[in-house]
Amino acid sequence: MNTNRHYQVLSTLLLYPEAELIAELPALANAIAHSPALHAPLLPLFAYLSDAALIDLQQNYVTTFDRNPSHSLHLFEHIHGESRDRGQAMVDLMEEYKRGGMYMTGDDLPDFVPLFLEFLAQQTTEEAARLLSDAVHVLAHIGRKLAANGSPYAGVFAVLEHLSPVAAEELSEPPVRDMDEALETFGPGADGVEPLLKPGAPGTHPINFYPRTARAAAAA
Repeated sequence: MNTNRHYQVLSTLLLYPEAELIAELPALANAIAHSPALHAPLLPLFAYLSDAALIDLQQNYVTTFDRNPSHSLHLFEHIHGESRDRGQAMVDLMEEYKRGGMYMTGDDLPDFVPLFLEFLAQQTTEEAARLLSDAVHVLAHIGRKLAANGSPYAGVFAVLEHLSPVAAEELSEPPVRDMDEALETFGPGADGVEPLLKPGAPGTHPINFYPRTARAAAAA
């Protein structure tokens, strides 16, 4: 049995609501029912997904995650904004996925939270804990924003904080740049790929999940 099954459950709950996801809710709840610490924070979300009309779930999902940058499900947006550092961080995360045996398909960016959690579900317990410890600062930041707005999705991030071996630190606000400004500054590549998604210099770099305050202290 996969001991990291709970990460797959959390990943699925953060996906855009489709009829297939709603039909799977009883199985998802059953998969974590043995652990009250994981199950209890998710009860409001299970109730919300079970009771609301699908069209309302879908509209609310778009409003919550796609139209509100403070709730974005893209990890590096909360650290780097649209700065050049975000592109390198994505490249580094993709390399982490490859080393862990996962190769991306489809249109999702590597820092999409459900994709990251799916990757954790495929790792050993120790490796998943290491990666979660790096990312929990960002995940907790998203969770606090959701909780402040009364979103039932906040429960997913509360569970991730509970699972993390380290306490989450506060994030400072990321640099603000829109994509048009980034394209004007860096320019698209010859292949038309947006600059934030182009590979950086060769070599292995640590994934930059840390809050700015922690990085500054480490550099002092």
